[in-house]
Amino acid sequence: MRESIDRLTQNLNQTIVGKADAIRLVVVALLAGGHALLEDVPGVGKTLLAKSLARSIAGEFKRIQCTPDLLPSDITGTNIWNPRKGEFEFLAGPVFANILLADEINRATPRTQSALLEVMEENQVTVDGIPHPVPRPFFAIATQNPVEYQGTFPLPEAQMDRFTLSLSLGYPTEAEEMQMLQRLHQGITVDELQPCISLEEVRQLSVLCAQVKVETSLQQYILNLVRATREDEEITLGVSPRGAVALQRSTQAFAFLEGRDYAIPDDVKFLAPHVLAHRIIPAGGRRSKTIVDRLLRSIPIP
Repeated sequence: MRESIDRLTQNLNQTIVGKADAIRLVVVALLAGGHALLEDVPGVGKTLLAKSLARSIAGEFKRIQCTPDLLPSDITGTNIWNPRKGEFEFLAGPVFANILLADEINRATPRTQSALLEVMEENQVTVDGIPHPVPRPFFAIATQNPVEYQGTFPLPEAQMDRFTLSLSLGYPTEAEEMQMLQRLHQGITVDELQPCISLEEVRQLSVLCAQVKVETSLQQYILNLVRATREDEEITLGVSPRGAVALQRSTQAFAFLEGRDYAIPDDVKFLAPHVLAHRIIPAGGRRSKTIVDRLLRSIPIP
């Protein structure tokens, strides 16, 4: 299983330059059974990362370009009349995939954004009262531009809470950008990327991640962090119990990626800003990650 993870990260490194932490975080979200939110400016490789991951795990990839006129049925699918059979039949939408990329999700209206709530939590969509399960594993990656607000609809708290973690790729360094330009002639494209791990192996890895040992003292540390966000004067809305579960599951997956069958406090400290920051609403225009960093410094480590 460790070799499978190494193959996956090496495969992603063939198309993604210099983003080792981002690759690890996306793999953590995948193995933890969650979803990832990429908040970054256009052109830094968000779509490339999602497509490369889908190609690497031999999974089906679907992409939704969110716009204000996008309807919920454009995502989930709809029932259409089949005149030959004389009955309605379900036409599946793009959500029926292993890797779903919802590009610029905050450009979709709240009604359309809500179409993703059920599938992200329960791995199914309900159309006309009939549930339709999506393929497993199901991993959603949503992107949004944090500096563009015209014609956008901010994600509600319930939607943000569905994402296991959030991350930013950021601009590459000068050396990394030069390497990108050189790869235009020497490297491989995402379409040439070969699968290196099967969907069944991904499912097995998820099961193994859930078996990583988390000591009671470390669970208490996670709870102290989460409960501190609910009592801090600089926070209007703190982290929900779902956030505490997401932090523990992510910690287990990260420890597994590091080659351990037990979690340590450093795992929690590395992941906390990515798992907790997007779940809180700071007061007075403060920055969420700055508050989380302060809480990490103030809460005793077990």
